[in-house]
Amino acid sequence: MQSAKKRVVVGLSGGVDSAVSAYLLKRQGYEVVGIFMKNWEDDDDSEYCSSNIDFVDAAAVADVLGIEIEHVNFASDYKDRVFAEFLREYQAGRTPNPDILCNAEIKFKAFLDHAFARGADFIATGHYARVRRNPASGKVELLKGLDPSKDQSYFLHRLSQAQLDRVLFPVGELHKSEVRRIADEIGLPNAKKKDSTGICFIGERPFREFLNRYISKEPGPIKDASGRTIGQHVGLSFYTLGQRQGLGIGGIKAKGAQKGGGEHAPWFVARKDMAKNTLWVVQGHDHPWLQSAALTALDASWVSGTPPVDGSLAAKTRYRQSDAACAVQGADASGAFTLTFTEPQWAVTPGQSAVLYDGEVCLGGGIIASASPWPST
Repeated sequence: MQSAKKRVVVGLSGGVDSAVSAYLLKRQGYEVVGIFMKNWEDDDDSEYCSSNIDFVDAAAVADVLGIEIEHVNFASDYKDRVFAEFLREYQAGRTPNPDILCNAEIKFKAFLDHAFARGADFIATGHYARVRRNPASGKVELLKGLDPSKDQSYFLHRLSQAQLDRVLFPVGELHKSEVRRIADEIGLPNAKKKDSTGICFIGERPFREFLNRYISKEPGPIKDASGRTIGQHVGLSFYTLGQRQGLGIGGIKAKGAQKGGGEHAPWFVARKDMAKNTLWVVQGHDHPWLQSAALTALDASWVSGTPPVDGSLAAKTRYRQSDAACAVQGADASGAFTLTFTEPQWAVTPGQSAVLYDGEVCLGGGIIASASPWPST
């Protein structure tokens, strides 16, 4: 590739990963232009929203690297394509992952379209993932990032082949420590900036406080596995399976001997009954109600270009989870498939994504609709 003739528009977030990505591309001879994406503006003057600070940091990076930067507002697209779906899912009692939808609809769609309108040949971001173009199949493969602790392929599994073919992930070949070292070495102003956490419109604010602005509360009973009412929840939308904090029942002991935890073991959200507005909790991390043997997923999207055939693969049912061996069945044009696991999976959560892997290659995945319990012994 004659990189000197190729124009790359880099999404500069204000963080160190995208900053080093821009530096690496410029060093490789690309013509590099930066874009800062503003995706949320409802309360960007609050203590929780850092978009103004992030833009200052991104602009400072662009200045050091000697590249131009453009500030683009995608807030309207974000609200229509991502946030509206986020609220619908929570109101239905599920736990969505808006970062995945944001990647598919904003960062690699609205941003990509904008970049190409500006004459870009590629776009680039600071994601820890890799792209491999397979000349034999003619397809583009999404690979895990080389740093296993930072791999973000899970969040990118809904990209299409067309999107993936126009993307570069420069830091996907590096470990985070190396990215920090490069940033410090070349004097980037954000070399030691703390990594962002959570989704952009929530930031560091209390999640329940944020959600309460958009979803009405409907309190109801909290029950344990024996059917005993042990508290009251503030609304099922405000809880997720596997949740331990914020239940307000810490001092209550389980009735009788509970398998999977002693009488002082912590409580976890295990089930949500939307029809009866009941939150079911269990005591102990290893309680049977928290262990699943299989799941059904819907709305599948295959970044690999085609659904996998029935057989043995690996899957993640949440980010940062280790790959879990599984058998996939029924992945076809219908968008639904099932996974059966060889080991129990903890707190499989409707609304989250089940993402499939063949070794280091991410194939795609779907939205978890339901899970089957691990058989009792």
